[in-house]
Amino acid sequence: MTSTDSPTVDNGVDVDALLGARGALSDAPEAAQFKWRASCEWINGTHSRSTVSGFFGLGQEHSHRQDYTVDADHPAVFASEDNAPTPPEIVLAALASCLTAGVASVATRRGVQLRSVTATVEAGMDLQGILGIDGDVRNGFDAIDVTFAIDADASSADLEAIVAQSQKRSAVFDIVANPTTVNVRVV
Repeated sequence: MTSTDSPTVDNGVDVDALLGARGALSDAPEAAQFKWRASCEWINGTHSRSTVSGFFGLGQEHSHRQDYTVDADHPAVFASEDNAPTPPEIVLAALASCLTAGVASVATRRGVQLRSVTATVEAGMDLQGILGIDGDVRNGFDAIDVTFAIDADASSADLEAIVAQSQKRSAVFDIVANPTTVNVRVV
């Protein structure tokens, strides 16, 4: 191995394909404009089912290889059926998934072999806002804590740098950490 070669690792990420896509999108920034979609149908009570089928990107419509569904509900302590995780829990799972995917990608790019990665995400919420008890209480999370346990061929400093880079490039981290315009309408 020459001094410019990275060690070969297999974390299941095709870094060459990612770098190729980055290069192609750098040359054609209009192709980098994507639209993600989900539709949600009420089942009963507080139970709903969202479906993800396709998206727009690279200048055209794309379909996933299959439709994906995500159910949501509320727990029995809210007089609900507890058929699925709550919407806030799904947001936490999305954040953990996005950051973990980033860790695998960045580690692979940096030649770090991963053995295991676990992200634990926790967020606090005061329900007085949602329930209309106190209009000054925010409806959302007051803070989100993400803790990684990573077993890899790397130093603690290298792992912290990998997580920091994942956080820097995470779409879901950006979505939850920064204001996003949300337009709601009834048709």
